[in-house]
Amino acid sequence: MIELIQEYWRNYLYTDGYRLTGVVITLWLLVVSIGLGFCLSIPLAVARVSKNKWLARSVWLYTYIFRGTPLYVQLLLCYTGLYSLEIIRSNALTNAFFRDGMHCTLLAFTLNTCAYTTEIFAGAIKATPYGEIEAARAYGMSQFTLYRRVILPSALRRALPYYSNEVILMLHATTVAFTATVPDILKIARDVNSATYRSFDAFGIAALLYLIISFALVWLFRRAERRWLAYLRPQGK
Repeated sequence: MIELIQEYWRNYLYTDGYRLTGVVITLWLLVVSIGLGFCLSIPLAVARVSKNKWLARSVWLYTYIFRGTPLYVQLLLCYTGLYSLEIIRSNALTNAFFRDGMHCTLLAFTLNTCAYTTEIFAGAIKATPYGEIEAARAYGMSQFTLYRRVILPSALRRALPYYSNEVILMLHATTVAFTATVPDILKIARDVNSATYRSFDAFGIAALLYLIISFALVWLFRRAERRWLAYLRPQGK
């Protein structure tokens, strides 16, 4: 087992003088894609519930496409599909971007998780109690202030349990990153398996690493729920 762990350690990505193990790469993919997806999903969720039908339907179409197609196919389109287009290869900026597997993987992951998160937040916004909105309007709040101080804080809190599921699912989805030659946990497990032919041990360690990360994320979200959703718990007499 020690020899196998040493084989894991030897399989690293060497970039700019830093050694990044598969765990770090997996966490990097998760944090960056979730962070970007979260930031993009908030304005998209507001647009999704907008009374402007063209704006709402445009966001709906985006979320429908990315939720209705497999992430694996989306990654292949970003990594190999778009680069096959002459308009992409002829531009120096897009050529450099789509030639890098990490860039393509982050793009596919961000667009995918953003679509799911947008629908989660949009549903939470729609479920905002009408009394909270009426009270805010009674104070003379503008639409922007209403969203900033009442609707979004309330909706994001209530969406936390559903959003935690999306983060865990996104962690599991990072396993397709090896398709774009990104050396995540699964890619290194496959390399170790090829070097040692000890499939159960190689993939068992990978499964254990994913399990540890999942438990850590669940613990963090449970603490966040206890803090920010405390007002929803039944109060004792």
